[in-house]
Amino acid sequence: MPEVVDQVALARLYGEPLFALPNDLYIPPDALEVFLEAFEGPLDLLLYLIRKQNFNILDIPMAGVTRQYLAYVDEIRSRNLELAAEYLLMAAMLIEIKSRMLLPPKKTADGEEAEDPRAELVRRLLEYEQAKMQAAAINALSTYGRDFWKAQVYIEQSLKPRFPDVSLDDLRQAWADILKRAKLVQHHKISREELSVREHMSIVLRQLQGRRFVEFESLFDATRGVPVLVVTFIALLELGKETLVEITQAEAFAPIYVRLAYAPS
Repeated sequence: MPEVVDQVALARLYGEPLFALPNDLYIPPDALEVFLEAFEGPLDLLLYLIRKQNFNILDIPMAGVTRQYLAYVDEIRSRNLELAAEYLLMAAMLIEIKSRMLLPPKKTADGEEAEDPRAELVRRLLEYEQAKMQAAAINALSTYGRDFWKAQVYIEQSLKPRFPDVSLDDLRQAWADILKRAKLVQHHKISREELSVREHMSIVLRQLQGRRFVEFESLFDATRGVPVLVVTFIALLELGKETLVEITQAEAFAPIYVRLAYAPS
């Protein structure tokens, strides 16, 4: 260990500080190139040099910073001019600022002192540093696909079959078929019969009692004549209107079924 204990170590080897480079140390030619590629641009490198040495960003020592900056750029300029091009532009700006600081300050037309040559560079560095900190804060947030994944569970559920609705055309066609069969039965007895819609509503409900499905056609007795069929049909329509029965059909052109719309207690 050296006698000067407050000297800044160049590196650490197996946890031990290294204050001088070994004589047999081999540095690859592209080592510094990789180092420069780690920066996001000239402002990033300049900000690194300032923060590394705890310089006041509002009072940048242009001579020291420019010298260190040029040392980095000179090492790579001879090997990768394309990578060093944007860094050379910043180096020219630093040299210009340094030159303007060496000249006597000029006063403006209003008699006030001119703006500090470093002011524009300081503003750019502060804006860049703020944007970089915000980007780092956003990057630290949990990201879907990187830090967590959404839990996905597939549950097989039995779907309740939904029967197609019965259209008016289906009811009209079914009713026409019933009338057609009723006309085949001829009666010559003339009598007057008083028919009650409410009574036939009760008859239909009794026919549906205790049965899951009843065919639409089986609710009509063609032997009793057309008047009874008409009253029975009106009674069935009234029951459907009062939601006491449900009229369903398994598929298009399939038989029509009627069932109770409520479960008896």
